[in-house]
Amino acid sequence: MTPENLISEDQGDINSSEQRRLYTQSLDKETLHWLEEDANYFFHQALSTPVMNVLSKTEGAYIFDLNGKKYLDMHGNGVHNAGFNNPKVVEAMMRQMTEALAFTPRRYTNIPAVQLAKKLTEITPAGLDRVLFCPGGSEAIEMAVMLAKQITGKWKTISFWDAYHGTGFQAGAVSGQAHFLKGNGPMVPGALHAEFPNYYRNPWKWDDTDAIDEEYLRQIKLIIRNEPDIAAIVAEPISSTPVVPSQNYWQEVRHLCDREGIFLIFDEIIEGFGRTGKMFASEHYVTPDVLVLGKSLGGGMLPFAGIVSKSQYNVLQDSSIGHFTHEKNPLCCAAGLAEIEYIEEHKLVENAAVQGEYLMNAFRDMQNKYPLIGNVAGKGFHIGIDLVKDKKTKERAYEEAERIMYRCMERGLAFKIIEGNVITLRPSLILTQDQCDFIIETIGDALREETK
Repeated sequence: MTPENLISEDQGDINSSEQRRLYTQSLDKETLHWLEEDANYFFHQALSTPVMNVLSKTEGAYIFDLNGKKYLDMHGNGVHNAGFNNPKVVEAMMRQMTEALAFTPRRYTNIPAVQLAKKLTEITPAGLDRVLFCPGGSEAIEMAVMLAKQITGKWKTISFWDAYHGTGFQAGAVSGQAHFLKGNGPMVPGALHAEFPNYYRNPWKWDDTDAIDEEYLRQIKLIIRNEPDIAAIVAEPISSTPVVPSQNYWQEVRHLCDREGIFLIFDEIIEGFGRTGKMFASEHYVTPDVLVLGKSLGGGMLPFAGIVSKSQYNVLQDSSIGHFTHEKNPLCCAAGLAEIEYIEEHKLVENAAVQGEYLMNAFRDMQNKYPLIGNVAGKGFHIGIDLVKDKKTKERAYEEAERIMYRCMERGLAFKIIEGNVITLRPSLILTQDQCDFIIETIGDALREETK
């Protein structure tokens, strides 16, 4: 049973717990004033409002509160791959506004839009060479699924329980979380679900990766055999928790899609642009038919997303799968292009691979030292630490995880808890080894205090 029992924690720590109340009550008077004002004017939501603190600045790998206290931010909503307020991105945006081209009406194009589209075809896996932009990740998922349905002439999808692909009736339908579905009535029909491969928490309690893969693959094969008209399989190549599938798993799914004429859609809204130690997480596995991008595509400044797919699917000139006011917004495109160039110039993908492995090794050492750590998983700067009450039963350590999170916040390290007990670390890719050492020390101290 989760602490709040009725509230899903799949997407993050909830904002109505006793621990949250105690934390916010300890804040200064001015901060409490603005927290109250925020709560008075925004709709309340279990994962966002009321909020935790009030920020005055975000810069580099850090967020700052009203008192100037800085926190090394391990969340950033996935937008801060090149760091918050990145100077190259700021310069590109300022130049774009100075040139008086911050918006382009539909039916026209602009140079930044063309340059960003071209750049994406150059850095995404070979064969993905057509681009379409939109304001946010939910809309990008919608476009990807619509493309699959239009091209295949089919209308059903397979996606995964516990996944989140956005808010909206199509994006919500392919998501697999009751939190975003309950009370909405019928969603888009034909959205079928399977379990995502989980090696640590598989229901059979097996250790054999191949056998585990086969059981999870069997679910997909069963759906395909009994549900005709599957247009697409929609998934994150590595889950947001993260859970890291084997290479064999995605190779087998790719083979199934090729054999059955099904699109493979990879949602890399979180994982794209270097997060996993490769420019795109799919590079660890297989090339999808559609790559969905967002978050850092807006340079950490603006909401922007899109899809990259194959030229052979560029056959829908008599209809539209994306018809957005900001489809080719030059300001967004200038920010996105500058973000990618900064990532390349400063070798941030390589940094994520090296420093991510450094962090993972340290946490694996902690796993041997602290009974609270049941499992450590991830790639690059996409890391999850699964906290348990008992390593044998794998009972989730909900209260312990929350206490550790607030201890770390007090010491200047901010991260999010997923599924109630998994510490998730998604820092900026600019992290140095000294900053990684601070992360290791801070989490280690919090674990030590919790296990006294």
